[in-house]
Amino acid sequence: MRKLTAALCALALFAPAAQAQTIKDFLAQVMAKWTAPFEPFRLIDNIYYVGTDGIAVYIIKTSQGLILIDTAMAQSTGMIKDNIAKLGFKVADIKYILNSHAHLDHTGGFAEIKQESGAQLVAGERDKPLLEGGYYPGDETNADLAFSPAKVDRAVKEGDKVTLGDTTLTAHATPGHSPGCTSWEMTVKDAGQDREVLFFCSGTVALNRLVGQPTYPGIVDDYRATFAKAKAMKIDVLLGPHPEVYGMQAKRAEQIKSETPNPFVKPGELATYATGLSEDFDKALAKQTAALQAAK
Repeated sequence: MRKLTAALCALALFAPAAQAQTIKDFLAQVMAKWTAPFEPFRLIDNIYYVGTDGIAVYIIKTSQGLILIDTAMAQSTGMIKDNIAKLGFKVADIKYILNSHAHLDHTGGFAEIKQESGAQLVAGERDKPLLEGGYYPGDETNADLAFSPAKVDRAVKEGDKVTLGDTTLTAHATPGHSPGCTSWEMTVKDAGQDREVLFFCSGTVALNRLVGQPTYPGIVDDYRATFAKAKAMKIDVLLGPHPEVYGMQAKRAEQIKSETPNPFVKPGELATYATGLSEDFDKALAKQTAALQAAK
C-alpha cells in the first residue's frame, strides 16, 4: 500500500512513466482522477476538504474569514469554487491563500482565485520565484509543467506564522520536493481535546534530479533533513496535497458511517509515512546514481 501511495502522490506520478512517454501523454492519463469531482465535507473542526478526487484542497474557517490551502489543476478552479459554495462559504471571504509547493497541480487556480477574492498569497520563500515565474525548478522551459504565475504577497520561512481571527498556522520548511516546500501546522479541537494537524507539503522525488545536475543545489540534504524533521514531529492528524497521502477516501467513508471517533485522527501516521518516503528516496537516489555512473 505504501508503494502505491508514493506512486500516486503529486508529481511522483510522472517519474516512472516519463521514461516511456512524454509528460504530456502521462498527464492526459492521470487527469481523469486529478479532475474528478469529490463531494466537499468537514474534515475536522474548522477544516474542510474542497478538492477533487485526486488533488487535495482545503478551506479553513476562521472568525474573520477563510484560509485556502492550495488549489488544483487550472481546469478544476470552477469545481473548487463550487465546492466552497456548497459548504455555504464565499470565495470573496478568502483572506489568505497558502501554498504547499509550487507545482502545477497545486497552483493552477491561484491567479484566478487571488484576483476574485483579493486574498494574499503566502508561500515558502524559496518557492517564490517559481510561483511568480510559473515554472518547474530545473526545467524552466518545459511548457507541459508550466502554470499561470501569481504574485506572492508574503514569503515565509521556518517558524513564521499566519494568523486570521482565532486561527494560527505555523510554517515548517520541509524542502526537497520543491526548494520552498512548506508544511503548515495548526491546532484544532476534537471531542474536547487539542489535536495537532499538519498539512504536509510532500516528500516524493517526483521529477527531481538528485545527482549529476541536480534540480537545485543541496536537494539531497534537503530531503534528508525533511524526513528527519517529519519523523520527530508530534502530529495527530496528517493531511497532504493528494488524498493518497493519508487515505482520505477510506477515512471519509468511515466518517460518514460514524463521526466519532474521527478517523482522521491518527497519531503516529506522519512518522510512519515519512519513514516510507525516506526508504523510497534512498532507492531513487541509488537508481539515479547507478544510471549516472553507467552513462560515463
